[in-house]
Amino acid sequence: MKKSSLVAMMLGTVSGVLFALGMCMALIEEWGAYKLGIVLGCVGLLLGLVTTIAWRKMEHKQPFRISGKTIFILMVGIVGVLVLGVGMCFCMVWGNMIAGIGIGLAGIIILLCLLPLIKGIKK
Repeated sequence: MKKSSLVAMMLGTVSGVLFALGMCMALIEEWGAYKLGIVLGCVGLLLGLVTTIAWRKMEHKQPFRISGKTIFILMVGIVGVLVLGVGMCFCMVWGNMIAGIGIGLAGIIILLCLLPLIKGIKK
């Protein structure tokens, strides 16, 4: 295993755990730790960004280029995840299974559209 992969794996795991714990703290009312959860979630996101930058630097890769295509792909991903999440809420929270399945499938289809957007379609 390369040193860069090991560092990225360890930092990525720590950032993911911090983010997940922070979101649990913020969203589970019984814990009463909303503000601390937001802080922990933001620290997890920041550490994830630092991990990505450090890994790319260790691999001698170019920094990210922000273009119109990148922003469009990011927006499609965000919309797809939100639609899938709303479908899950319909099923699990609001008890409307048929609408939830339909909305969730729409979210999955939107997320599947990311594959040709990112990789392109080749012969």
